[in-house]
Amino acid sequence: MTTPFDWTLATRAAKMNPSAIREILKLTERPGTISLAGGLPSPQTFPIDLFTQACNTVMERDGAAALQYAASEGYEPLRRAVADMLPWAVDPGQVLITTGSQQALDLIGKVLLDKDSRMLVETPTYLGALQAFAPQEPIAVGVASDDDGLLVEDFAAQVGSGVDKARLAYVQPNFQNPTGRTLSEQRRTALVQQAGALGIPLIEDNPYGDLWFGTPPPAPLTARNPDGCIYLGSFSKVLAPGLRVGFLVAPQAVYPKLLQAKQAADLHTPGFNQRVVAEVLKDGFLERHVPTIRALYQHQRDTMLAALARDMAGLDVAWTRPAGGMFLWLRLPEGMDAQSLLPAAVARHVAFVPGAPFYAGAADPRTLRLSYVTASSSEIDTAIAALADAIRAQQAAG
Repeated sequence: MTTPFDWTLATRAAKMNPSAIREILKLTERPGTISLAGGLPSPQTFPIDLFTQACNTVMERDGAAALQYAASEGYEPLRRAVADMLPWAVDPGQVLITTGSQQALDLIGKVLLDKDSRMLVETPTYLGALQAFAPQEPIAVGVASDDDGLLVEDFAAQVGSGVDKARLAYVQPNFQNPTGRTLSEQRRTALVQQAGALGIPLIEDNPYGDLWFGTPPPAPLTARNPDGCIYLGSFSKVLAPGLRVGFLVAPQAVYPKLLQAKQAADLHTPGFNQRVVAEVLKDGFLERHVPTIRALYQHQRDTMLAALARDMAGLDVAWTRPAGGMFLWLRLPEGMDAQSLLPAAVARHVAFVPGAPFYAGAADPRTLRLSYVTASSSEIDTAIAALADAIRAQQAAG
């Protein structure tokens, strides 16, 4: 008789929870369900033909090198391309290619956070960041925020002191996930000045910054103080997420440790993928390609905003009006709960993400996130009408 194995889990494993979004996405597999839940880019934007050509070119030109182990820092021409496309002076030696920007969050957590380390985040914040940092068992503290981003006065109030002083602050300044809001120019200036005065490193996560509608967002935080920030970027939203190619830009004070953490994690991001991305980026492709993504997403956003204005009439529902990105944030009438509303919405063949998982502290149960980039215009119209019907039905039920 075999003795059962004693799989004793590490304490940190208890901090690892399934993604609320991934779990909800399972609901969208039901036939006929329109998903406004996922944070997936539209597959219409994937330059498949160009990737096919790039794959062939890489294999024909230097296939053996593309399939071999490679430098942990990343493919040098890709690092140069990243440095050149950023709006401040960046040495390619500051660029670390990561397996998606999600890995960059993981590396930062390993290098900068200990158990019970205080860290500051926006209210609400990106769920994936909370998950990436969770295994290090920090104490995530929410900073009060409004439509212009986090409130710098509350940022200063939440920093703490002594052994409880915050190790870092995590911010998504552009078209934030989940709210779609953008940190204003005035707030950016004040935040960088305050963080510098208090000695708090800023982690600037910018996966959506190129997806602006009409007007580009203000200059990055890192451009204002490169030595006090780590900048995260990704090719997932402007090329294709399946490649899992992202990057971070870090000051020399912390770059070597992030590199060591990368080496320990996976040696290097797949060299073939890096070379393909570098090949695609040649000749200014993004300058021609990204405007087509913006146009598509702006049309989808406008469709959703029009549907909300039409179908939510008479309901005490509020929503953000993002100037770019992939998401908007909706707040239900007083007394309602987005988590409780979800089954009624799914029964009407529409799915969304309840807002509660995006909060580091006490959550607003009335909030939810909607994505407008993967559903068609007609599907958006149908889904918003169904969501409004679910809200009215729940209100009528008391």
